[in-house]
Amino acid sequence: MTSAEERAPRVLVSGTVLGQPMGGVVRHNAELLPRLAALLEARGGGLAVLEGRVPITFALPPSIARITSDVPWLPTVMRAAHEGRAIARALGEAARAGRRFDLVHFGHHPLPLRVPAPFTVTVHDLRSLDLDRAPFVRRLLGPKVLGRAFHGARRLFTVSEATRARLTHHFAIAPERIDLVPNAVDLDAFLPRAPAAARFLLHVGHVEPRKGLEQLLHALALDPSLPDVVLAGLAKGDEGQRLADRARALGVAHRLRQLGPVDEPTLLRLYAAAAAVVLPARLEGFGIGALEALAAGAPLAASDIPAHVEVTRGAAELFALDDAAGCVAAVQRALAQGAAGASAGRAAAARYSWDASAHAWYVGLCAAARP
Repeated sequence: MTSAEERAPRVLVSGTVLGQPMGGVVRHNAELLPRLAALLEARGGGLAVLEGRVPITFALPPSIARITSDVPWLPTVMRAAHEGRAIARALGEAARAGRRFDLVHFGHHPLPLRVPAPFTVTVHDLRSLDLDRAPFVRRLLGPKVLGRAFHGARRLFTVSEATRARLTHHFAIAPERIDLVPNAVDLDAFLPRAPAAARFLLHVGHVEPRKGLEQLLHALALDPSLPDVVLAGLAKGDEGQRLADRARALGVAHRLRQLGPVDEPTLLRLYAAAAAVVLPARLEGFGIGALEALAAGAPLAASDIPAHVEVTRGAAELFALDDAAGCVAAVQRALAQGAAGASAGRAAAARYSWDASAHAWYVGLCAAARP
């Protein structure tokens, strides 16, 4: 083992939200935690994960200790209150066993009011500040609560340059305190393209207001020639029913199919079979759906939000928010793409690597652990 000064840190990751269905945050951790653990262990460090009331379902290597707790995933106020006590207990037990943790890492916010150890935070997005549908109290108190946590962290990590720019501007955080740890894809995991005879447009991601899916329903109503829409993802709250009601009012209910959460093999088949992928999101921290569509070689039409612009690098047909006609035109352009478009998409996706992201996270954690 290397000397204490050179030893990698022992990190406790708060994974109390990681029992939720697969989405951007869960995928980020499912891919990176095993890689990060291997990097830490190679230099005498280690990694443990505090699970919540809903346990983690994705695979973790035996080297990652899983610490159980009764912390609820939701509501967030209850989570933050329970989480502080669970973390303090885990830290105390580790110290008494002679295996003290050097850092606590959070991949979500809000944080507990008190964290009894140096900590770092991954900021996936700032939806509580940006979404007009976020509760008024959250938008009112969000800047103060988040600012206290962000400024108290030893280091911040974020998934995109767009989110890093928001952090530096909105919270006056020095850019050198923020490390970029983007999502990525495994190009070899995707199936050869084989569009289905019954053409369909695919949306992948949770079904929630920030995904802007009502704009897609308006596009269907504007252009009867567009293929039907398939939604693959968990419907949060009553959003699935609200969209179904809206589709009925627009006369397109027969052209909308909600699959709910799907497993990985099904998702890969959907990407291979879709005529195009359409992502009208109003807010994304990174845009993992866009990256996966590009990696699959699927034609992509997406809203022109900063995260999509950053990820796609000109390999998608972009459209403005609240512009149903522009959405129709972008989808039609995407449907007309040929092999050159698929090649450009895969080239754009190849810029992202899970191994590179894990290394960036590791380097940032080592810097945060230094006195």
